[in-house]
Amino acid sequence: MLRDACSSHQVIEAKAVWLRRRALLFLVTLTGAAAAEAPVPEGYRTEDYRAPTPLHVPGARTLDTVAAEALWRHGGAVWIDVLPALHRPAGLPANTLWRPSPRRGIPGSLWLPEVGRGRLDPGLEAWFRDNLLRATGGDRSRPVVFYCLAECWMSWNAAKRAAAWGWRAVYWYRDGTDGWEAAGLPTEPLRPAPGAF
Repeated sequence: MLRDACSSHQVIEAKAVWLRRRALLFLVTLTGAAAAEAPVPEGYRTEDYRAPTPLHVPGARTLDTVAAEALWRHGGAVWIDVLPALHRPAGLPANTLWRPSPRRGIPGSLWLPEVGRGRLDPGLEAWFRDNLLRATGGDRSRPVVFYCLAECWMSWNAAKRAAAWGWRAVYWYRDGTDGWEAAGLPTEPLRPAPGAF
């Protein structure tokens, strides 16, 4: 009888070990899939902007939150938020009060909504270039940091475009304000730059 109880206990323990191992394997697989690197496209991402991004941008350096904070505290870099601005929904009755949530970004940032789109019409492209030139004082070696939210292709597109235009110290803060806020770092309300689309 004691022998049967011991072997039953051993069977239960073996099953528990097996289940723990399977659960751990599942979590490792799930975590690995979530952190998988998206392939670097040939041109710019033109749709599905909130999706896993590559780990790097051609012509730019990727910042994690620790490096982003250090660069921000050091000063001298131009920080550009490219998150699109919220617009009044089409078809909303005129007498309906509509108040978009304010955008909170990294302190000192210039907010250039829409410039991270994959395709820019000539007016938006000129506005982006003009603001980039003005913000850097025309110095293409001045550090420029592009960000949005985590898993946001718009900041990836904007960083790639700035590098293609000849800016030589382009940074991409991949985790954007999601990573910044998760680290408990300060934010401030941002207003779109004049002439925003």
